[in-house]
Amino acid sequence: LYDDEWQTVLKSHPDNFRLDYAISREQENRKGGKMYVQDKVEEYADEIFKKLDNGAHIYFCGLKGMMPGIQDMLKTVAEGKGLDYDEWSKGLKKKKQWHVEVY
Repeated sequence: LYDDEWQTVLKSHPDNFRLDYAISREQENRKGGKMYVQDKVEEYADEIFKKLDNGAHIYFCGLKGMMPGIQDMLKTVAEGKGLDYDEWSKGLKKKKQWHVEVY
């Protein structure tokens, strides 16, 4: 989808949809480095994990090189919450809540 389509979704579902951007050439993360998707996911980790526990779906789409950083961050957050990352992610995949399209 293009930005104008996301903006339409946001306007029609403001209570059920969050739109944010990670633009590495324009933004800095909390540590002063480039902003990547995993930084945004980590920023909203409590909300994301709660929503996933309640049946939400998570989608990752882009270059396959981004997934190791995202998975490392999710593992760190999951372990900080007392979860076994491998079991947690397997559960999301089994319930078809985990969607990855990389190339």
